[in-house]
Order: sequence, then structure tokens, then C-alpha cells
Amino acid sequence: MQLFIKYIFSLIFLFLFAGQVWAQTDHKQVTAEKGDGIYNLLRKNNLPLHYVDEFIKLNKASLGPSHELIIGKKYFLPVAAGSGATAGNKPVIEENSSKVVPTATYDIFGEAYKKVPLESTVLSGAVYYLVSGHGGPDPGAIARYNGRTLCEDEYAYDITLRLARNLISEGALVYMITRDNNDGIRNGWYLAPDKDEKCYPNLTIPINQNSRLRQRKDVVNRLYKKHKGRYQRLIVIHVDSRSRGEGIDVFFYHDRRSSSGKKTCLNLLETFDVKYNTHQPGRGYHGTVSDRNLYMLKYSWPVATFIELGNINHQRDLKRFIIEDNRQALANWLTEGLMKDFHNNK
Repeated sequence: MQLFIKYIFSLIFLFLFAGQVWAQTDHKQVTAEKGDGIYNLLRKNNLPLHYVDEFIKLNKASLGPSHELIIGKKYFLPVAAGSGATAGNKPVIEENSSKVVPTATYDIFGEAYKKVPLESTVLSGAVYYLVSGHGGPDPGAIARYNGRTLCEDEYAYDITLRLARNLISEGALVYMITRDNNDGIRNGWYLAPDKDEKCYPNLTIPINQNSRLRQRKDVVNRLYKKHKGRYQRLIVIHVDSRSRGEGIDVFFYHDRRSSSGKKTCLNLLETFDVKYNTHQPGRGYHGTVSDRNLYMLKYSWPVATFIELGNINHQRDLKRFIIEDNRQALANWLTEGLMKDFHNNK
């Protein structure tokens, strides 16, 4: 009898253990390699970047304190919708599981990123004008790191490109006002500076600041008239330059006369606050929303938001720009905030 009871308990244990193994094997495991971050790992495995939060939940115990990957560790990948795995742990074939996500080609994003998956139509009807600061003859703020010169216009442009790609993926119409036809989205920490940026559609950027701002404003306002009656937003993205000891969080400006501009800024601020509390709990987020008498805010016709991403001279802030995953995270968080704003203003 005792032998029989032991046998029964052994079967129960094996059944439970097998159930745990079965539950885990729904998620493919991959090993983190040198240079990998969460966004890079998802992209290498053909998963949309909005799966980052689910990835963190799956692998929280195996991540570093700032959710960095540890080289050599194995990580579970989220199961993409329609892949056949369900909560019941039994693979099934769904009606749309073989559906291929359509793509559109935009050469401006570069060879590795030019195929843009059209994930949804959530932003259908929305028009965005994206202006990354400076460019052409003006590099903007400059910093030195690891013996290299870092220029504001290159990092602001890369983040703006990533934002544009995200917005297109969600169904928006996007105009890159500042544009560089041979840079594309770039990986790695160092983005080599150049001076060949143009203003949409292919205008030479003047060296004089007032002329440069007027050129961009005129282009945006002409396009605004073309799309009159639609939801339109102008997003201007800069990197700040302050003393080395002054770290700042991402903050947002609007024109003092624009209640809609303030609302857009607040939607972005609230999104960043939630994201920081999720990804860096206990750190605190100290971004702000305020009005400023800036040229692009004052004279552009679309509802406008001016964004400062951080201090290029501060070592902690600098990590927001030189780490590729952080540039993508900034673009993703801005996308979520703008989607929230679109939903609140439909």
C-alpha cells in the first residue's frame, strides 16, 4: 500500500512539473549577446517594439536594475498575437494566424528600417509634422564623449526618425520637415555628424537662425492648409545644452495661447511619468510642461509641442541619446503620448 501511495504522489509531482515545463515552453528562449538591449532583441526576433512591457514582466528576475540585459543569460520572448499559443497552453490555429502584416517602404529610414509594418489604423486621419532641431550648417549643441564630438542635430534627428516610423506604423500621415536622405535610422552610440540635412521637400537649410525657422514655419503652414480640417500636430524635438552638473528630465513647451498645445504636452508628460514609474521605480520623474514664446510655437498654424530631451553635457542624460535602446524608448514613449492625445481629441 505504501509503495502504491508513493507511486501516486510521484505521478502527481510529474504531472505538475510537466505542466510547468509546458507553460514555459510556450515562450521561445533566446540568449542575450554583447550589444543586445530589449528593443534590439525584440527586433532581431521579428517582434513589434510594443511588446517591451510584456518582455519585462516575463523576465523581471533576470534583468539588471535598469532592465538591462545580461550577456549570456536566456530570456523568454513574448508570444505574438496570432502565433497559435493561448492562455490554455495548447497551440491552436486561429483564423487570422497566417495573416501577413502589410508593409510600406520609406527609404528615408535607411536600408535596415525602410520596410515599415503597418500594424494598425489607430492614428488614421492624423497628420504630424516632425522637426528635429538645427541641421544643415548648424549642428546645435555639442558635447565630447570618448574622444568623439556629439552633435545635437544627429541625435535629435535619429529619435525623430524613429518616432516617424512608429507613427506611420499606427496609420498616421507623417512629414519629416528636417530630413537627411542618406543617414536613416542608425544603431550604435556614435552618430557621425554631417551637414547635408535639407528642409522638406529638398530645400537648402540657411545658416541664419531666423531664416531657418522661417523656412520651416512656411513649409509647415503650407502643408497645414493642404490638410485643413484634419487632426494636425507639429512636434519639434531638441536636445538641450546646460552645465555638466545639471541633469534634466524630458520636458515640454507649448504656446501660451494654445489650450490644445498644453493638452498635448500634458498627455506626453503623463505618459512619461507612467513609463518612468514602470521602468525605473523609485527614481521619480521631474519633467515639466510650460509655455514659451518660441518662434515655431508662436507662428506655426498646427497645434505645436516643443520637446527638450535632456542635457547633452550631463553624463546621465547623455545615456538617453548614445544608447540605441534609449533612443528607441524615447520614440516609443512619445508615440504612446501622441496616440493618447489623438484619442482624447477625436
